[in-house]
Amino acid sequence: MSSNLETRSLMDELRSFDKGGFFDFGHPLLNRIAESFIKAAGIGAVQAVSREAYFTAIDGVSSEPNAVPDIGVKKHRLPGLRGETSQKSLEAMVKSTGKEAIQWGFAAGMYSGLTYGLREARGAHDWKNSAVAGAITGAALALTTKDPSHEQIVQCAITGAAISTAANLLSGIF
Repeated sequence: MSSNLETRSLMDELRSFDKGGFFDFGHPLLNRIAESFIKAAGIGAVQAVSREAYFTAIDGVSSEPNAVPDIGVKKHRLPGLRGETSQKSLEAMVKSTGKEAIQWGFAAGMYSGLTYGLREARGAHDWKNSAVAGAITGAALALTTKDPSHEQIVQCAITGAAISTAANLLSGIF
């Protein structure tokens, strides 16, 4: 495999992901944050588009007999999708999908950076690092919502700590 970037093929680039990751910013912390952000942002975007496709499909079926009953789920979670024009709908979907992708990427990058930093500072990678990183990330995510309350911030911090600690403890089992 050639080390000259100008002569490397696409397959050479794809094979290099297994060895070093997507980015090389010169520090493992920056590499880890950027890689986590990009991967989670992609997942968030796919999730947002999939959810909108589901609600669009359910709306189309609801006029038929034997339709899926309305169970109180908020339909059209992507604001602005009201069917006026396809251009407005597309713009609204891109805007909302981008916002959700950034939130997912922010959470993953922050959590990954915190766990790495705590591991380096404490010299150990254990459930305590996961709990602290999860709590801080959960609280930060709660702050990104519209009008966050004290209770919501605490709830998200506890949930983040619990989920990340469980994931850490169960990672050796599965």
